[in-house]
Amino acid sequence: MMRPLLALLIVANVVSALLVVFARHEHRQLFVQLNKLQRERDELNIEFGRLQLEQATWAESNRIDQVARERIGMKFPEGAETVVIRP
Repeated sequence: MMRPLLALLIVANVVSALLVVFARHEHRQLFVQLNKLQRERDELNIEFGRLQLEQATWAESNRIDQVARERIGMKFPEGAETVVIRP
């Protein structure tokens, strides 16, 4: 009666050890993937900051004024060209 019980305990111990090895391996793979995703997130956050800065630069009123003058040929009206309409 002791031999089958001992064999069963040995098999259970080996299966348990294999499952522990499998779980640790999977944990390591997931940890590596987590680090990779965190690095990618950090790079995307840096790029987002750069894009926000670039957008703010392009949206400055000085830049808009410069583009309007150079590309479209817009200018401020002279005093004689200004008409005030009163109700």
